[in-house]
Amino acid sequence: MKDILNQAFTSEGFNLTEQQNKQFVTYFDMLIDWNQKINLTAIEEPTEVAYKHFVDSACLMRVVPDLKHKTMIDIGTGAGFPGVPLNIMEPELYVTLFDSLNKRILFLQELCKALELKNIRAVHGRAEEFGIKPDYRQQFDIATARAVARMPVLLEICLPFVKKGGIFIALKGPELENEIKESSNALKELGGKVVDVQQFTLADGAYTRNLAVIEKIKDTPKKYPRKAGTPQKKPL
Repeated sequence: MKDILNQAFTSEGFNLTEQQNKQFVTYFDMLIDWNQKINLTAIEEPTEVAYKHFVDSACLMRVVPDLKHKTMIDIGTGAGFPGVPLNIMEPELYVTLFDSLNKRILFLQELCKALELKNIRAVHGRAEEFGIKPDYRQQFDIATARAVARMPVLLEICLPFVKKGGIFIALKGPELENEIKESSNALKELGGKVVDVQQFTLADGAYTRNLAVIEKIKDTPKKYPRKAGTPQKKPL
């Protein structure tokens, strides 16, 4: 796995230190081990994990190259993507891993302890409930979400966490362009503006990732996010 990681990261323009390589190897081992007990990922083959989880997460650094001292919340983080890989790559990025399933949070807490990561925490809860709490609302420089829901829903769930002037980064598949078109009303209502859209092709063209960067240009109205379930049932 060590050689696979070095090859995967180097091929995409990233250089791992020896310590970072060891951390990703441990991450892989724990991911596969815990995946036997709880559903964390459908991907277990080493090369696929390296590209589709680890390098895929690191690609956010192509749109935000300087993460040092930034605060980030990873909504629906699941097995820790992209939050944990980004904290491995930049230990002085302050990361909040956020997920609604407590079993995943327990895994992430054990993972972060095993990797000896600092400036990272794992929080259990629903985004619609935490997005109105003063300690969380508009407190982060960056929010991320990886294929959690369609864009209009994601915007209502994630933008309330972002400071004015901060950004929300959505990691999406091939339907991103259509989803952005669907989101014109949500962007206007929630205070967001699409400032960048990029596509990366990984693993010699075998895998494509689309990123949308949405800047928070004005405060999100207090009535958002709506109660849990409503954004999905009645997207803006």
